[in-house]
Amino acid sequence: MKVREILRVKGATLYTATPEQRLTVAITLMAELDVGSLVVMSGGKMVGMLSFREVLLALKQTGACPDGVLVGEVMVRDPVTAYPEMEANDLRRLMIEKHSRYLPVIEDSMLMGVISFLDVAKAVLEEQGFENKMLKNYIKNWPDETPA
Repeated sequence: MKVREILRVKGATLYTATPEQRLTVAITLMAELDVGSLVVMSGGKMVGMLSFREVLLALKQTGACPDGVLVGEVMVRDPVTAYPEMEANDLRRLMIEKHSRYLPVIEDSMLMGVISFLDVAKAVLEEQGFENKMLKNYIKNWPDETPA
């Protein structure tokens, strides 16, 4: 299974913030949308990622009062990225190695979407379920080789 297939099933909806946006606004948006990350965009290009990890670090640094903090001050610049033709196993390995729960997917310098570790887990589970069903069907219809 490739990243492209996971994106197709998940959908390519992007939730974004800007570097100039107040962190409190981004936190509210993440909570309302029930998402764990926002792509940080500026001038039509991705300039970073904001995930709940960066939010928690900012809260710790500001004593839980991030009123004057901007997204651009806490976002991850140059985040690790995936590409559509990457195999799901390679994607999982990359996410584990880089401790990234969310990876932007880039193709020809164009942002295609964001894949979460949960998206990968769902896709793998569905693929295994389909393979199980096919194997059971194959075994059930196995020709009987005992002579009559």
